[in-house]
Amino acid sequence: MLDAGKLETMARVGFAARGLLYGTIGALTLMLGRTEDNQGALGFLSGSGGRILLALMAIGFLGYGVWRLSEALIDSDNAGTDAGGIAKRIGGAISGGIHFFLCLAAVRLALGEHGSGGGDAAQQGASTALSLPGGSIMLGLVAIILIGVGAYQAVKAIKLGFLRHLDPQVARRTWIAWVGRAGYLARGTVFAISGLFLGRAALDESASRAGGMEQALDALPATLQLIVAAGFVMFGVFSLIEARYRRISDPRVVDRLRAAAAQMR
Repeated sequence: MLDAGKLETMARVGFAARGLLYGTIGALTLMLGRTEDNQGALGFLSGSGGRILLALMAIGFLGYGVWRLSEALIDSDNAGTDAGGIAKRIGGAISGGIHFFLCLAAVRLALGEHGSGGGDAAQQGASTALSLPGGSIMLGLVAIILIGVGAYQAVKAIKLGFLRHLDPQVARRTWIAWVGRAGYLARGTVFAISGLFLGRAALDESASRAGGMEQALDALPATLQLIVAAGFVMFGVFSLIEARYRRISDPRVVDRLRAAAAQMR
């Protein structure tokens, strides 16, 4: 049975886990000149004696993934069924899948296992796609989606669309708006570059041309790389703010979750 209260708690832990993850990626670049992707940052936390922390983050990623997946399956956020609503729900499903993967990666690292990095994962995924009939077209579509997500993040930053999910009193604080704006712009930049890498891999039919977050950061000029890394730190801070002040418990959302739970009994 779907428990709205537990789902909300897990989602908030997930926002905190996401904040720590992005903050770590940004801080490593700023302080050590070391670019990492999601799994590289998790590996760093594990190597710093943070296995218990990774276990908690895994729980958070799982809860966040379930919450985002609920947006897609039962429209818990009332996105609607028009084109924009469907796009948001698909985005929720994709985000849910990514966080399930992060959950699994955190669990493996907490248990002492090690996996390949995001760049390798991107190249492996591209290689798998290119081995299939129509694989280059499939890869090209994924590239377009990633570039579109990057553009959407930029629009969200410019229009401050992310503030509507926060408690109104918190959303009115100017510094929070600028922290979120910097974070979403940085995130959108990396998504778009990763999409360009995949597009290049699709056109050349070469998996080695694909790249993830680490490669996207490495591709930036030094000054811009530092700016984007600082933006990642800001996105981490904003995620922690969301962990506390995001309106997950909006009564309309809770009512929809409870209605869906009743139908599943």
